[in-house]
Amino acid sequence: MLHDVRFPNESDQYRAARDRLLAEEIALLRKTEAVAELRRQLPLGGEVATDYEFAGADGAVTLAELFADGKDALFLYSFMYYRGDEPRFGVKEGPLKTPCPACTSIIDAVDGNADHVAQRINIAVETKAPLELFRDHAQNRGWSHIRLLSSADSSYRADYGAESEDGDQWPIATVFVKRGGRIHHYWSSELFMVGADQGQGTRHVDFMWPMWSIFDTTPEGRGDFLPSLSYS
Repeated sequence: MLHDVRFPNESDQYRAARDRLLAEEIALLRKTEAVAELRRQLPLGGEVATDYEFAGADGAVTLAELFADGKDALFLYSFMYYRGDEPRFGVKEGPLKTPCPACTSIIDAVDGNADHVAQRINIAVETKAPLELFRDHAQNRGWSHIRLLSSADSSYRADYGAESEDGDQWPIATVFVKRGGRIHHYWSSELFMVGADQGQGTRHVDFMWPMWSIFDTTPEGRGDFLPSLSYS
């Protein structure tokens, strides 16, 4: 017996199965913390050689300028845009114009927590699309807390794994740290780069995407659901 709480009308069969699951949930919790400890113990990654410039709400801002005084970590999410009028890969011509529904779902959740996160670290979202397009999308979604940037005029995305050689955009979360006045790469969501187990997505940014964790508590699970920009 792991605890003595019982829910109305549950059977012994249910409780036995639930306790087996609970034991696995405890093991997963401990494993998650062990992985987080390994992440915290990472040595510094490569020093950032270029002080990338982004377009921001108040004009141009460099990567170094995204570090506020007293905050030596920066969490930077790379938001996807697609060429063409619908979210699909393979369109090689034309400007980036369609926001990614999945990235949108992620930032829908993160925006409401951005003020909390910013009490400890720096946080921002960048995209290769023009800043004006990104800000219009943010206004439509009601985002008002997360810092929005455009990397349209820099090689940031290509250098840090968020853009393919032929210009496709990828969703990558990246952490930079400042040590001794120098900026180093610290961590990126590299699960994206090693591929997915059969029947799964890469799940490389699920840690910041609560929708999936909610689905995982239900009998139906995740199914084949994919986010959309709107629902009728």
